[in-house]
Amino acid sequence: MRNKIKTRDYYLNFLGFVEYGSIDYPEYLMVEKDNVQIHFFLFEALNPRENYGQIYIRTTDIETLYQSLLKNKVPIHPNGTLSLKPWKQKEFSLLDPDNNLLTFGQTIL
Repeated sequence: MRNKIKTRDYYLNFLGFVEYGSIDYPEYLMVEKDNVQIHFFLFEALNPRENYGQIYIRTTDIETLYQSLLKNKVPIHPNGTLSLKPWKQKEFSLLDPDNNLLTFGQTIL
């Protein structure tokens, strides 16, 4: 993360995570939602145009998650709208303020 305040705001106020832990470390941030924790460290020199950080988060109710993000006007990646992939995953993607790619997926049987 380049800016802890912006990262915290995005994950807590847009994506519905809560801050994890009781100690506020100036250069570290931990967030959690539905048993998923994401940890960030301060990297002020990060160039978002060159960032290729990415995570994959599995969910069991992707439709509800996707609709809640749309309702809250969270921008969906232009190439990552909700769709069924050939590998039997229903997925969508977001970019956080530092261009970390967040892909959410659910196995479709």
